[in-house]
Amino acid sequence: MIRVLVVDDSAFIRKVICRILEKDPGIQVVGTADNGINALEQIEALRPDVVTMDVEMPRMNGIEALKKIMSTKPLPVIMLSGITQEGANITLDALNMGACDFITKDSGNAGVGLFKIEGELLRKIKDVARRRVRLPAPKPEIHTQKRPLAERSVPASHGDHHIVSLGASTGGPPALQHILTSLSSSFPVPLVIAQHMPKLFTQSFAERLNHLCQITVKEAENREPLKPGTALIAPGDSHMAVRRKGKETFVELVSDDRYIYRPSVDLLMDSVARTYESKVVAVILTGMGSDGLAGFREIKSRQGYVIAQDEETCVVYGMPRVVIEAHLANAVLPIQKIPEEIVKVL
Repeated sequence: MIRVLVVDDSAFIRKVICRILEKDPGIQVVGTADNGINALEQIEALRPDVVTMDVEMPRMNGIEALKKIMSTKPLPVIMLSGITQEGANITLDALNMGACDFITKDSGNAGVGLFKIEGELLRKIKDVARRRVRLPAPKPEIHTQKRPLAERSVPASHGDHHIVSLGASTGGPPALQHILTSLSSSFPVPLVIAQHMPKLFTQSFAERLNHLCQITVKEAENREPLKPGTALIAPGDSHMAVRRKGKETFVELVSDDRYIYRPSVDLLMDSVARTYESKVVAVILTGMGSDGLAGFREIKSRQGYVIAQDEETCVVYGMPRVVIEAHLANAVLPIQKIPEEIVKVL
């Protein structure tokens, strides 16, 4: 039985979430709280397995409560965020502080919106509770003055590999931030990224990374050319594929209902494999589920180089696990060593 504490300042929203969770025989709502202070008291008294946490609350908001949880007795926290630019920025802060995942709610009609995402909420609670979830301590803010770890001098003309492709889900934003902020401005090949996220969130995430990184990071636009030293993040409302026409290589934003997750890691990796053949470095990072497995099979079948994040540093050891267990990974590494490995094999 998964024990859940529901934290939200709205009595109506608390009731809706409780009603959703109590439909599942494997979940028990052990308590509710209407602000961060009450949430901390309830956590101490009830010892829940998972907390759902609203952001905007009186007395102590969700971000402050999350800081205290992660600095004292860490446990899986799923944030509830508004589908707004501000909500996206706050949620990215929460993920960097140690929140496992997030659910978006429509602030204009939050109750109806939550019922629409009932399946997603139940799935995420079960996944973070039952899998081996790593709970990182709060991280210090990364500044633009940070010296890249992967600061090897790399010539403009590259070697055996011509592109880096990365896929991530739960826990991915901090992992991607670590990798991309570790690359120097002379990074010699383009990067393409599929991170499971809604549209506004991928835009905010790209802008944040661009501010922090020496390379250029941006949300991809349709038919945007690939450039060395530029990372393109797939928009959250679309899938992204890499295409080649003549001498030009570019990304194409596509809609394909065969893929459950958006943006799809499988679709991106499959297209990269078909376009670049063996000239690919592909990285699978923390995340629940198996998105990416089929795409990494294509990468490996064409002799591309596959790096998987190790279990110890994953927030959720799902997507890397299936790649590793399928014997597709050339290297299994902690997140701290992945940037150096990328640079080494280029």
